[in-house]
Amino acid sequence: MKRSRKLLVLDDDPHIRELVRTMAQGLGYEVRTVGTGREAIAAFTADRPDLVTLDVVLPRGIDGIQTLKELRSIDPRVAAVMLSGRGDTPTIVEAIRLGACDYLQKPFELEELEQAFDRALRKRGFDQDADRLRRDVSAGEPSPPLLGSSPKIQAVRELIDQVADTDITVLIRGESGSGKEWVAQNLLQRSARNSRPFVKVNCAALPSELLESEVFGYEKGAFTGAQGRKIGKFELAHGGTIFLDEVSEMSPGLQAKLLQVLQDGHFSRLGSEHDIKVDVRVLAATSRVLESAVGDGSFRQDLFYRLNVVSIQIPPLRERRDEIPLLCEQFQRSYSDQYGREYRAPSRRLMDAFLTYPWPGNVRELENMVKRMVVLQSEEPVLQEIADRRRKDQGDPGRQELPELERFMAGEVACVDLKQIGRKASAAAEKRVIACVLEKTRWNRRRAAELLQISYKALLYKMKESGLVHPI
Repeated sequence: MKRSRKLLVLDDDPHIRELVRTMAQGLGYEVRTVGTGREAIAAFTADRPDLVTLDVVLPRGIDGIQTLKELRSIDPRVAAVMLSGRGDTPTIVEAIRLGACDYLQKPFELEELEQAFDRALRKRGFDQDADRLRRDVSAGEPSPPLLGSSPKIQAVRELIDQVADTDITVLIRGESGSGKEWVAQNLLQRSARNSRPFVKVNCAALPSELLESEVFGYEKGAFTGAQGRKIGKFELAHGGTIFLDEVSEMSPGLQAKLLQVLQDGHFSRLGSEHDIKVDVRVLAATSRVLESAVGDGSFRQDLFYRLNVVSIQIPPLRERRDEIPLLCEQFQRSYSDQYGREYRAPSRRLMDAFLTYPWPGNVRELENMVKRMVVLQSEEPVLQEIADRRRKDQGDPGRQELPELERFMAGEVACVDLKQIGRKASAAAEKRVIACVLEKTRWNRRRAAELLQISYKALLYKMKESGLVHPI
């Protein structure tokens, strides 16, 4: 049975304590209330709740801001929501700077409180992810994709060593699955910010209008459905590091806002007239050639120069095949431990297949194949998959689409319709090209339409016509 989350409520007003208790219990929380900062510190030390609400102004003893400082000295990952009857900007900024996840002005609605709790718990999750990241990437030891001694990987290592302990902006380039996030993790682990928040944003995963609210947050009433304030990822990363994966997928308007943050550290939430200043190191990654994107106008030139202070190029796996045996062993041992399976050294047959395979999905594809092999305790499914892909790549893309030609060649029919064959062959080739571009863009349909030089609507029509659907 899933346990109830624990909430600690600090407020000098008994009516507010009871209101928050009632609301929170309705949301499934186990609630404890206190009236002073010292009581809150004692209760937090004893119970270690999942979430804390703190009244900013307390007439007796230490105030909410000082209480937050004390709680963070006990647990730096404390998920705290500040409550106050006044919304003065300096106090809000100070609370966020000290690590508060959100700030609600009294009176507030149930929906506002629920959303604030959700954001605070997600923020706690980000910090825990960063802790796991620091445990997984031990100091001085390279992450799996950086194994090997090829000149290109050595160059990557040297760049990481040179810039990791600075606050300089880094642009990480490479094909999808080549290990860009692992480089970001190495940069974080060796930086002075490795004990501060690490927040990742996948810029290709959300439409531009949602991405802006996710990255920069919004105020209540900023748009239809904005029922409360949302703290953006840049605020959550204050004092730490933000990793913008596939930054090239940002819309032009969002690129302009990112440029402002990089230039002066200021931005404003959607619907707000006030600027917020943050101290955040920016790491960005892209699988696109940004110079080409600048050339075609889809990416701002000034933003490119701001991001491209230091560029780290990750070579694809096919250009560092000597590392495949080391990576394979690393993944095998890791997943054997994780799933409680017996470690089995790869056969010569499997390694020969791995060393000659082109690896379009790079290190991520290798990792997934090894995981499947470990879980199933058999190499055969992986070997069969590689063989099937090779036959598909070497075969005629239109052959299976033209049964009437096969029947003619077999003497089953006396003639064939050349125009019909041409249409089917063209459709088969078009389907294959669209499928390849969709895979390359990780099924970002708007980006795929740009690369195919057709409209978004035309792409959707062609996908429907050819039966292309996102793989689950």
